[in-house]
Formats: sequence, structure tokens, C-alpha cells
Amino acid sequence: MNGTITKRCGCRDPQTDKQLGAACKKLTQRTHGVWSLVQELPPREDGTRRRFRRSGYKTKTDAQTDITALAALLDIADKKSDPDGRRRLADLLETVSASGEDIPDYDETKRRFATGQSLTQHITVAEWLDVWLAGKKALRKSGETRYEVDIRCHLKPRIGHIRLDRLTVQHLDEVFAGIAETNADIHEANVQRRAALDELKTIPWKGAENRGRRKFLKGAIDAMPPFRRITGPSTQKHVRDTLRAALNTAIARGAITFNPASYVELTPAKRPKAMVWTPERVEAWVRTGERPSAVMVWTPEQAGQFLDYLAEAKHRLLPLFHLITFRGLRRGEACGVRWADYSAPSRTMTVATQLVQDGWEVIESLPKTDSGERVFSIDEYTAEVLDAHRTKQAAERCQWGRAWIESGRMFTQEDGDRIHPGWLTDQFERLVDLSGLPPIRLHDLRHVAASLMLAAGVDVKIVSETLGHSDSRITRDIYQSVMPKAAAEAAEATAAMVPRGSARLPQQRAVEQANEQDGLTSASHEGAKIIAFRPRTASA
Repeated sequence: MNGTITKRCGCRDPQTDKQLGAACKKLTQRTHGVWSLVQELPPREDGTRRRFRRSGYKTKTDAQTDITALAALLDIADKKSDPDGRRRLADLLETVSASGEDIPDYDETKRRFATGQSLTQHITVAEWLDVWLAGKKALRKSGETRYEVDIRCHLKPRIGHIRLDRLTVQHLDEVFAGIAETNADIHEANVQRRAALDELKTIPWKGAENRGRRKFLKGAIDAMPPFRRITGPSTQKHVRDTLRAALNTAIARGAITFNPASYVELTPAKRPKAMVWTPERVEAWVRTGERPSAVMVWTPEQAGQFLDYLAEAKHRLLPLFHLITFRGLRRGEACGVRWADYSAPSRTMTVATQLVQDGWEVIESLPKTDSGERVFSIDEYTAEVLDAHRTKQAAERCQWGRAWIESGRMFTQEDGDRIHPGWLTDQFERLVDLSGLPPIRLHDLRHVAASLMLAAGVDVKIVSETLGHSDSRITRDIYQSVMPKAAAEAAEATAAMVPRGSARLPQQRAVEQANEQDGLTSASHEGAKIIAFRPRTASA
């Protein structure tokens, strides 16, 4: 199917006012008129004729270049063996001719043709994200919700309308620039609302003038946007990772060849460093009300004070918080653990399920990760606490009678119903406040459990398995940040390894004095002075 190229102009006959077209004598001039092409296409399924038409070329060479490109596109499918394929390609070129779009890229069209994709319909980013998320069959409910939020709140509103095959790095840079602008607006609105609320607290209740001011200020506050959270670096990274995963699947299915999300640079998300509530930090918190870090951890003594406070108050949730403190269960795991998961004879507990909060709805699901499904041992003291709790729960079952809800959970409400994870967090924060201890999050009790086990000399690998960490490096990070006592002992031990002369360490001088009193002498070896260390005994 050969194409034809012609040259025409818009000149008209002065007598008839009809266009001269190809009869214009001025067409011999190089700059007069424009070139156009007509490419015959394979007929439609009903046998009707169709053509690709395009005009406006400045030179014949430009028109010939497009004629050649059209012929190459049609030859992607063999003329004799693949008439249906030729018809698909003709459908594409007919659509392009009608819309005025650029002639499709040969390599891209060949790839789409080979993978069986539609050549005339182009999926948008929003449509592809819906297809991708629907195909994630192995997702836990929490993971699916997180992806859905990223797509609904951030990706669809900003880039959902863009054709998937035309998405660029620049588009994504604009997405995160827009998020930064929104964050600035949210921060400003939050500051204004907080300032208005603080001002409202300073206005007395009594007096007509004060009541008028309070009424006016309340109206202004009601008109302000509610407090909102900004989209922080961690969330932005998750949004990018969601899009990158979706686009990787699109590449695997042949829909695109390039993943722009892999080339977007974001502000690094700095993970909050866990810090221990030392006396100095507690004193600063009492004075200023500010936490040194978003992740704070109690010392073993503070954890003991909290459990003692619950014991003295005879609080029914003491066994739950005891188990989290010593074994490091996650919030959802503690709410979801069943009596069937606990073996009293062998003193072992299996983490096989958890209660996940989705909005305010509670959903039962598998643990957070594969490593979260685990079995760990229970110490004798914790076993006694759980045995006493089982007895008390049996008494509550008898007291409630037929109204008792048989949930099978180890920790329940007074009527046997399961504990809502969000409610448990609220209760913990209230109890911490009543205890007078410095504040920590409920999740930070896991750090307390890690520090207790590590301080007791438990191997890091075992600690990691007990906590359900996906990688023991996470446990090591916690160890380094919440074990100042161990770090101090390690520093002292390291310094003591180097013998010193007149500038020897206080510890070495103390040992020397003790050795002299015991009648011990220093031994000389190869010119280096080695101090003989020996623990003091009662007889000494």
C-alpha cells in the first residue's frame, strides 16, 4: 500500500472564488503551499475503505519521512499471515489520523503489539493503580489499607489523569512539591487554630464582655480547618514506594518500559532514635513538658514502678501490660492472643493472630510479618501472673452468666468481649499519666522488653525471634540506643585493657592499692607492667 504526497495551497480563482489547489502556478515556488500525504490503510472489518491523511508539511522530505514511518508500522504485522494484526495497526493509525496526534513510536507500538495490549486505548495512571491494587491477592488488610490511602489521597488526585505511558519524573517531582506546599498550609492552619485555642483559655468566663469575646472566638475557631497531620518524610517515601511497585508490575506486563518513580529523590526519612528516660531527661521534661525524642523508653526501675502501680490499684489489665513488658508483644498481638495459643504445661505462647484497627473497625488478621508468627517461652513468674488472670476471668464469666461474650481471648473486657486496640492505647496513656511516670507510647514497651532481655544476657538472635523482628539488626539498633548502662560498662572494660603508668585509670589505681594491702606484687613481662586483678573475698 503506497502512500501519495501532494502539494496544495489556499489560493482561490479571482473569478469563481474556488480554491486552485494543485493547479496554482505559484506551487513551483519552494516556499509556496504545503505538502500533504495520503496513506491507504487496510480496510475495516466490514470491508469499507479507510485512509490516513495529514497535511501541513513544509517540505516533501518531511511528508516522505512520515509515509515511511506509516509503512513500517503497518509491516509490524505480516500482510499474509496476520490480517487481524494488520487491522489492529490500521485501527491505531485511523485513530491517530482523526485526533491529529503524533505518529506512534515504532518500538513502543511493536512492544505493545507483541504483548497483546490495546493499541487504540491508553490506560491512565488512576486506572492502572486500580488494576494493580485489585491484583494484590496476598496482601494483609493493613497493607491493603495503606496502599489504598496512598493511591486515594496522594496519587490519584495529582497524577491519576495522566496516561500511564506518558508519566515522567517531572510529573512525580511536581507531586511531592505539591505535598510540600500542602504541608506548609496545614502547618499554618494548625498554628492559627492552636493560637486561638490558647487565647480562648485566657478569657475569663464571667462578665458580659468576656462572654462576648469567648463567643466570637469560638465562632472563629469553628470556621477554621480542624487540626490535620502533615505528610511527613516517611509517608512520602511510602507513597513513592507504592507507585514504584505498581509501575514495576506495569513493566513486567509490558505496559511501559520505564519506571519514573525509581528516579525521584526525596528528603531522607530520619527514623526517631529511642532514648531512655534518665533522671536528667525526666527533670528536663518536668520543667519544660517536652520529650527528648518521639520514642522514649523506661528504665527497668521505671517499668517496675508502672507494674507496681497497676498491682496496687488492682487493675484488671495488669497481666496484659506485664506480658508486653517482659515478652514484647505488639498491641494488636496482645489484644488478639487466645487462651488456645498458650500452653501452661510447657510455658510457651504462640503468636498466631492479631487484632488490627482499620479506622475504628477492628479486623482479625495474621501477624504483621512472617517473622511475627512465632513461639516463645514464658518465665515462671509470668506463668503465675497468667494463671491468676485465668482464675479471675473465670470468676468474671460466672458473674456475667449468659451475658458473657465467649471471645476466647486471653485479655478481654469485663463481659468477655475483645479489647479494641485503640481503646487499649487510650487506657495505657491514661494509666501512665496517673502513675506519674514520664510518658512513653504503648509500642515503646517492646523496647523495654528488648532492653530487659539484653541486659539479662540473652542472645540478640533469641531476643529478635521473641519480639518478632524481621531482622536482628533492628534489635541491635534498639540495643545500642536503650542500653546506656551496658554501653558504659563496655567503655570501662575497654579502657581497662590498656595498662598505664603515672596516668593510669582510677580503677587501676584502686586495684593496685587493694593488691598492695593483700601483699600482692606486680609481675613484669617483656617490659610491660601487667596488673594482677583479683576479686575481693569475704575472708580477705
